[in-house]
Amino acid sequence: MNTRSLPALPLGPQGRAAARRRARWSPGRLGVYAFLLSAAAFFLLPLYVMLVTSVKPMEEIRLGHLFALPVKVTLEPWALAWSGACTGLQCEGIRGGFLNSVLIVVPSTLVSIFFGALNGYALSFWRPRGGQALFLVLLLGAFVPYQVVMFPLVRAFAAVSLFGTLPGIVLIHTLFGMPVMTLMFRNYYRSVPGELFKAARIDGGGFWRIFLQLMLPMSLPIVVVAVIMQVTAIWNDFILGLVFAGREHLPMTVQLNNVINTTTGERLYNVNMAATILTSLVPLLVYLLSGRWFVRGIAAGAVKG
Repeated sequence: MNTRSLPALPLGPQGRAAARRRARWSPGRLGVYAFLLSAAAFFLLPLYVMLVTSVKPMEEIRLGHLFALPVKVTLEPWALAWSGACTGLQCEGIRGGFLNSVLIVVPSTLVSIFFGALNGYALSFWRPRGGQALFLVLLLGAFVPYQVVMFPLVRAFAAVSLFGTLPGIVLIHTLFGMPVMTLMFRNYYRSVPGELFKAARIDGGGFWRIFLQLMLPMSLPIVVVAVIMQVTAIWNDFILGLVFAGREHLPMTVQLNNVINTTTGERLYNVNMAATILTSLVPLLVYLLSGRWFVRGIAAGAVKG
């Protein structure tokens, strides 16, 4: 008797569809779906509670049903959080902090990215004497905590009349963002073929011409990543804004803290939740609108190091 196994016959269209259905609902795939759904629920549950609480009247919040949907939806807490919540004797909400945060984030992001790209370009292609030592010093600065250098920086900024001013808080964010920006752009430019730089030099390109007309236009993916990182870090910053911004330029995060901790009489949880969501909207929108570019930029910078 011949015991050799017969070759598998090719499946028809119905057989292939059944095989795809079996592969789609395999135990391993169901486990992956269950894990992903659990992780998404874990991270989205606080956002759900904040959003639901922010549209409830205080009469429903006092009942203590934290996860219940609102019976009577109201947007009054959002309006109060934006322009009517009190911080001490002032009842202007977090609207003023939003404008201050924009005035801080825009120049801090642009300046730190420009100098980070410039440093990365110079260290990757021109390689000045002592450049590696300078890069190591910059890299060391990325791991220095704020609290360690806070007092010397306060004294130094006060000595040059920058403490408590808008240029001062922009400068401090630029300085703290420079090491990470330099590291990112240096790694990205190391992935650019050296023959491209040599061809530009043969065509008569100088330092600034090659940087502005060749390297910067090629840097769009890593620039998007840098914008996301800087906008998120600077917008969410609390301690630097509290110490260096001064009373006239307090960012939105400091205003949010003042709104939540300044309470006379009943604590308005719906207003606090609305103010918190309003404060986090900008970084959230930046992530949602540029997520595809973020992944592409991270992958481009990770090819070579």
